[in-house]
Amino acid sequence: MRRRTLLALAAGLAAIVTVTVAAKAPSGETAKRRAFELETVDGRPFRSAALAGKPYLVFFGFTHCPDVCPTALFELSGLLKDIGPAADRITPLFISIDPERDTADLLKLYMTSFDPRIIALRGDAAQTKAAADAFSAFYRKVPTASDSYTMDHTAGLFLIRADGRLQGMLDMHEPRETQLQKLRLLAGS
Repeated sequence: MRRRTLLALAAGLAAIVTVTVAAKAPSGETAKRRAFELETVDGRPFRSAALAGKPYLVFFGFTHCPDVCPTALFELSGLLKDIGPAADRITPLFISIDPERDTADLLKLYMTSFDPRIIALRGDAAQTKAAADAFSAFYRKVPTASDSYTMDHTAGLFLIRADGRLQGMLDMHEPRETQLQKLRLLAGS
């Protein structure tokens, strides 16, 4: 039993060290220009330039998502709460990939279930594509049997440091302590 506890502790420590080293290691990546222009749920323009010099994270999703999107946003809400005041240094964004159905009113209602610091953004088809391309995010419409559709999409959260470089991805399947450590590092960037 003691051996199992020590192994679990060592594995957890190794994950934290790996995240810390990866986030602080010099990267050959220059700050990629992640330019986009969308709208908030209140109809105000939101430009990527507003994020200059600030750490932020981006999650691409849609309101009709049956499980991944609401779960990720719910989990993110808990993570932001758990890192305390450091969360106020991160700008969390939820960008809709479904401009056909995700109206401003629907997004506004949908976001009431999650942390109020998460900014929901939307745009027309061209703006949505430009935003996804800026992060190399994937999405596509998939027809369903009920003459409707769902969306396949990148499910991780992009973590962008204050200097504009990609810190990495937050995967909701990672151990919670690893997720918290990644967000703390992001807040400190």
